[in-house]
Amino acid sequence: MSIVNCVSYAGGHRLHEVELEDVSEVLKEPEGFVWIGLYEPSEEELRQVQEEFGLHDLAIEDAHRAHQRPKIEEYGDSLFIVLRTAQSAEGEVVFGETHLFVGPRYVVSVRHGASLSYADVRSRCEASPEYLCQGPGFVLYAIMDFVVDHYFPIIDGLEEELEKLEEEIFTGHGGKEIAQRIYQLKSQMLFLKRAVSPLIEVCNRLVRFDRKLIEPETRLYFRDVYDHVVRINESVDNMRELLTAALETNLALVSVRQNEVMKRLGAVAALVAVPTLIAGIYGMNFEVMPELHWAFGYPTAMLTMVGACVYLYYRFRKAGWL
Repeated sequence: MSIVNCVSYAGGHRLHEVELEDVSEVLKEPEGFVWIGLYEPSEEELRQVQEEFGLHDLAIEDAHRAHQRPKIEEYGDSLFIVLRTAQSAEGEVVFGETHLFVGPRYVVSVRHGASLSYADVRSRCEASPEYLCQGPGFVLYAIMDFVVDHYFPIIDGLEEELEKLEEEIFTGHGGKEIAQRIYQLKSQMLFLKRAVSPLIEVCNRLVRFDRKLIEPETRLYFRDVYDHVVRINESVDNMRELLTAALETNLALVSVRQNEVMKRLGAVAALVAVPTLIAGIYGMNFEVMPELHWAFGYPTAMLTMVGACVYLYYRFRKAGWL
């Protein structure tokens, strides 16, 4: 089975572990709720969970496919919420999904792909019975807060990578490799944007949720999650703009360096062209030419070549071409 944990709670305290097939019996008790965590369950396991909790077919179908954008949907007196989780692995950001079924008496979390265990979330909730007594709504907040907080180290790592790229660009190491790294970073930013941006609407709806499923004192905590999501979203937008500017700057600096090279090549070509021209003229096989039989013709031609090259070199150096 893919069940990580299945525990019943009442009055903010952990009671005991529950077998999946006994959940419906536990829910008949007047108080408390069940919190079950699953990791990449099969369709048969999800159908069993659906029978025990009475979950909607469409929500179960989405949880099984695990290719959903972050969203929140209402099915009767329950909520279905999709979150995108993110982790940094070997310098790249990998994404997973968490699907949450939240009802008056239960919380079901379904994890897919790259996702940290929620054992720490469960431990922190169990260590704060004064908050856990608020029920499934507080568990939903704790999981969302855990997922969102893990975006911050990823943002910090991407900002450090961006600073390194900017330093390399302005120290003269820009080129094809830098452009490739900028493109890869922009791709990661795009996936991060798709994961974070919809969470703003999700948090907005949870803050304004008027059902008894989420207690009024719990809604205040969702404001904190909302603030974090807005900060992350703004950071992603800022870095995307900086990456666009960095790519344009890199291309501009590459063009400037190419122009510098072309100017030097043009100056060298001019220095070579003058003596070549003079030597080519006097290398023609004509008998009647000025100063052809003059005793000082050769020294004069050499001095003319050297003088012209010195003058051109001086002018090019003054113009910054050499």
